[in-house]
Amino acid sequence: MSDADLDFLRQLSERQQRSEGPGVPPRAARGGRGRRRKKSRKGRKLAPLIALVFLLAVVCGGGYVGFTMLNGMLNPPDYKGDGTGSVTVWIHEGDSVSQMAQRLQQAGVVKSVDAYVKLAGKDPRAMSIQPGYYHLRSQMSVKSALTLLLSDASRAGRVTIPEGKRVVQVLEMLSKKTKIPLKDFEKAAKHPGNLGLPSYAKGKLEGYLYPFTYDPDPKATATQVLRSMVSQFKTVATSIDLEGKARDLGMSPGDVVTIASLVQAESGRDEDMPKIARVIDNRVHSQQPWMRKLQLDSTVMYALGKYNIVATYAETKYKSPYNTYSVFGLPPGAIDNPGEVALKAALNPAQGNWLYFVTTDPKSHVTKFTSSSSEFEKFKQELARNTGHG
Repeated sequence: MSDADLDFLRQLSERQQRSEGPGVPPRAARGGRGRRRKKSRKGRKLAPLIALVFLLAVVCGGGYVGFTMLNGMLNPPDYKGDGTGSVTVWIHEGDSVSQMAQRLQQAGVVKSVDAYVKLAGKDPRAMSIQPGYYHLRSQMSVKSALTLLLSDASRAGRVTIPEGKRVVQVLEMLSKKTKIPLKDFEKAAKHPGNLGLPSYAKGKLEGYLYPFTYDPDPKATATQVLRSMVSQFKTVATSIDLEGKARDLGMSPGDVVTIASLVQAESGRDEDMPKIARVIDNRVHSQQPWMRKLQLDSTVMYALGKYNIVATYAETKYKSPYNTYSVFGLPPGAIDNPGEVALKAALNPAQGNWLYFVTTDPKSHVTKFTSSSSEFEKFKQELARNTGHG
């Protein structure tokens, strides 16, 4: 090859390099980068489609979740039928409908809180459900559960003790309602030291089983039930400041309870209680020794274990420290279990100089008061005519 040919080839190579620029890869390499550019352009075209598919998935999924939630609100899950087995549920004092529903669900009675709340919201009686223990069943429909809650048949041992009942009567009532054997209550009553009595009770249970409505735990023992009643007495005693006011009157709290039990036994109406308390106070503090014999038939009946209103002459001769026809002043303890009204009357007697009272018409609860012995005799004759006791 001639020098002219070599020179031509050198110039051709230099022109090629100037046109492609320095560092240009071979054509094979340039061809590979072109394929990647094609793939990249294809990915950019697919991106909106992928985003649309993702958005649709989110919307559809959210719609499904929203529909499920809405359906759950409108048609909350519920069991069918009356349920099976036995479940005891404790409804607490002050529970709202929602709180009741939560207790029912946690106990496995109803399937959902919302189902119970929804039904209860349509029935005003649901607001009247009282605190206490209820015997229900597992997996009940909310309709069945609410129906049973509103039925007295579901109550587990609720017992209301009226004012003025003696211990022996209270024990019988408790046994009947709680299904705890009477002998268990009688045994517990014989060990008053286990019942939390206040010191001024001096070991006597009479007077301290407070009249109230109780909802004992179905698993409670006789001792626990009686302890709760004594505890309720102490709660009320604290609320009315029994010890402080008794001290102000120069009396022991135990004597106040005894007077309250006499007032409870002898009265037919609440408004008469402060007057009866005044008669007792006037008699106990009388300057005439013979007047200090209260001569209350209720104490004679207690001593005899009877429940009559009027004692016969022979009965008034019965020897007992509880017979106020024969002993001076107060009996050695309460003769029944008084309520709050009687306790307050004993602490706050009415103003008056009465020395006698007679319930002249027991059926109508009419009681008359006087400071005259002759008028007192007339009242007794009126009582005899009304009761047939000559």
